[in-house]
Amino acid sequence: MFDAHPPEQEVLSSLLKPLLEDFQYWFGRSRTLLEEQTIDFLGSEAQAALLEKIKQAEQEVRTSELLLNATDGQAGVETGVLMNWHRLVSECWQVAIRYRLESSPQQN
Repeated sequence: MFDAHPPEQEVLSSLLKPLLEDFQYWFGRSRTLLEEQTIDFLGSEAQAALLEKIKQAEQEVRTSELLLNATDGQAGVETGVLMNWHRLVSECWQVAIRYRLESSPQQN
């Protein structure tokens, strides 16, 4: 009999792989912004601290990708870890939005 539902492993892999790729993308963009620009409203210490959090998260995501691939999709990531990455991405988005708004020429 044909099983209409893919095995749990395939579902996990099909959801987790693109999610990890998205985290890598957004962390990479944020790292580039923080490495190449001075974000005045953050201050140098806060900017450096955020950059370090991003670098740490990038390494964690890379490790998760390696484990997922090495175990043929059997390894997962705890929800709490995913939520921490999501919060960090959200923080990065807020910084980028504010930076772009403050950097854009004022229109009168």
